[in-house]
Amino acid sequence: MTWIRTIPFSEADDELRQAMEGQKPLYPQEYAVPIHPAEGGGSLIVASHSLIPQALYHAFSTFGALMSPDLPLQRRHHEMIATMVSVTNRCVY
Repeated sequence: MTWIRTIPFSEADDELRQAMEGQKPLYPQEYAVPIHPAEGGGSLIVASHSLIPQALYHAFSTFGALMSPDLPLQRRHHEMIATMVSVTNRCVY
């Protein structure tokens, strides 16, 4: 497995903290507890983007917006699409 240097939330500057905290409210409540937690909290997949806070914010905010209950698909359809994308990309997330 590839190793990616990350910045733990406890060592994050203001920009990184804002990016990490700013994308969280867009996600469904079930995503609040990470499956693969990172050091200091949060998830490993989010931490893997910690070197580029703006990319972190935009990438995860996009996914959060795509999971919005205001869209015409039902939640199970959103999860099915996300699962198929992960399977196609051979990703555990």
